[in-house]
Amino acid sequence: MFTFPVKNVLKKVLSLLGPICMLFFTMTFPAQALFVSPPKDPMPLIKEIFPSHTLISEKVSAKEGEPLLWTIYGEQENQDKKILGYAFETNDLARIPAYSGEPVNMLVAIDTNGVYLGAKVLEHHEPIILAGIPESKLHAFTAQYDGLNVRDRLKVGGKVTDGVVHIDGLSGATVTVMVMNVGIVKAATIAARSLGIISASQEVIQPMSTIYPDVFEKYNWQTLVGDGSIRKLYLNRATVDEAFVTTDAEHIDEAKPSEKQDMFAEVYFAQADIPTVGRNLLGDSEYEWLMSSLKENEQAIIMLGNGYSFKGSGYVRGGIFDRIQILQNDEAFAFRDLDHTRVTDIYIDNAPSFKEMALFIVREHHEFNPGVDWQVELLVRRQTGPVDSVFTSFKGDYHTLDKYVDRPALIYPAPELSLTQQVWQEKNVEVIVLIILLVIVVMSLFFQDILVRHPTFMHNFRHLFLIITVVFIGWSWGGQLSVVNVFTFLQAFMSDFSWDLFLLDPVIFILWGAAAVTMILWGRAVYCGWLCPFGALQELMNIFARYIKIPQFELPWAVHERLWAIKYLILLALFALSMESLALAEQFAEIEPFKTTFLLKFDREWPFVLYASILLIINIFNRKFFCRYLCPLGAALSTSNSVRLFSWLRRRPECGQPCKTCAKECEIQAIDPDGVINMRECHYCLDCQVTYFNDEKCPPLKKLARKKAKYKEAAINVKEVA
Repeated sequence: MFTFPVKNVLKKVLSLLGPICMLFFTMTFPAQALFVSPPKDPMPLIKEIFPSHTLISEKVSAKEGEPLLWTIYGEQENQDKKILGYAFETNDLARIPAYSGEPVNMLVAIDTNGVYLGAKVLEHHEPIILAGIPESKLHAFTAQYDGLNVRDRLKVGGKVTDGVVHIDGLSGATVTVMVMNVGIVKAATIAARSLGIISASQEVIQPMSTIYPDVFEKYNWQTLVGDGSIRKLYLNRATVDEAFVTTDAEHIDEAKPSEKQDMFAEVYFAQADIPTVGRNLLGDSEYEWLMSSLKENEQAIIMLGNGYSFKGSGYVRGGIFDRIQILQNDEAFAFRDLDHTRVTDIYIDNAPSFKEMALFIVREHHEFNPGVDWQVELLVRRQTGPVDSVFTSFKGDYHTLDKYVDRPALIYPAPELSLTQQVWQEKNVEVIVLIILLVIVVMSLFFQDILVRHPTFMHNFRHLFLIITVVFIGWSWGGQLSVVNVFTFLQAFMSDFSWDLFLLDPVIFILWGAAAVTMILWGRAVYCGWLCPFGALQELMNIFARYIKIPQFELPWAVHERLWAIKYLILLALFALSMESLALAEQFAEIEPFKTTFLLKFDREWPFVLYASILLIINIFNRKFFCRYLCPLGAALSTSNSVRLFSWLRRRPECGQPCKTCAKECEIQAIDPDGVINMRECHYCLDCQVTYFNDEKCPPLKKLARKKAKYKEAAINVKEVA
């Protein structure tokens, strides 16, 4: 280790810091263009997605409706216009904050069948992408949606699973592209549902039920109607007249006042293949014939009516019963003449007489489920002219009683995970390993007095942990905290705070949680000394440099303690910028080389790489130069020193006066000349504690050992004389 005169040192420091600062500012301002993503005009992009060479002419409507959509029309050679597709902005339909706290606004286009025709980025505020990844990669990511369908389940990266279309992620911007995927899918789903391309189908799936074939009870008419085995749709004349009010048929065939309460239609309906219903109504022989004629997965419905005919005469001309429909699960179907069988008589006791009686077979392709509620829809028509007519409809509900049908348990589809849940599920291995590492650190601190009594094990353990921090937390997981995280938290706290923004990166979230806890307990030292990847990289490089005997230089104390102030001034300047513009503060926060080193692994523009390399080269000769003098994150974390609960680094009265062994050995000069450990600068390497308990290195212990040896020798001499 070498020392220099103060004047020479100041010249060297200023000559070193000057070019670094100049380099930083010269690379920041030209790089501003990299950070700016001005909103793009969607119209040229819409025309790019819908190329005009396929049309004689095209027209894009105004953005209108709920939700807001552009409709794109095309005119073919025969001059017929048709809709080619739709376009929308994700911010209008699904604003989802991304890594920066702002959403990525994208233009998405789909055709009339729900096929993605294109997705284009209109605006984003992602510092990670802007500073280190070409926008061309972002466009390549969105290009993967071309040809996919809004009905597809889309997932970025992860394991290949059935029923899911996997999209390639973007290295270095995982959270961002996952947010983009959710934004595109959610917005497209909303648009497609509003356009009727896809239906908001029920989430719960009811498997096909089966009718109990052997459950039969002898009942009369009143019992079956009373318990709901047979249902009734009843209409009086007044009800029908009211249904045609405001239509062209309002006063056509209108009932006289004295006729208002007269019956218009009376339709009883039930499932005839239920034994208790079918046998009681049809008799044993007719029921057996019915069941023998039904094919697999076919059902039978019986209808009995008076008044307005539910059959009509349409089936005679066209073969379709156009007055009745069956509705189930948003599906509707009518019957044809081949599905119809006339019922001549019913045999149940106390039944009224009916003008019309019929059996209708529900064919297999209708996928009718006897265990799911269904409806009979009766269509009533009034003629308004020789050809024109107006229809209205009335519905009757049917619920199959539980005693008649075996309903399998409902199938609940796996709940759609939120974006935060998806990210944490993808990162579950990293989360578990990181928590184990944090437990190891905390346990090491709790048992530090035992650990430091074994110097060789202690140093090997610490070096191994630092390697894990660099390789896994830093390069593999991108778990490098930044002062930008602090500003983002403050901005969110002062506006609409949401934990979702911070939960999008599990590793960063856990590290911030660990940093917060350890700051309260021990101050900033634990994170900076054990969990910061860039700090660990610097320390490992310097350890190797010392091992191969590269000369080290340390600044005189008077210079060193004044240079501390630089990082606090940088922090204040960045904080002031963040109050004006978070994006501007993010630009100047590039004074932290973390993104270059770990997130982008030096794969970015040369000024950033050169700046990070210079800092690491200086570190070879002066341990943790950046951490000591330039790191705004370290300055921000050190503000917690006044609230820390524990001070477990032991000192003796002799420390500082006269003994200065620990102060000289502290490789980041965190021990004042008077022997006090400055916890704002300490990185908790525990080297001073190793010396504290080493009676071969600590002068007070050596002195005490000599006294003990002298007393022991004197006691032996006295014993021999005696």
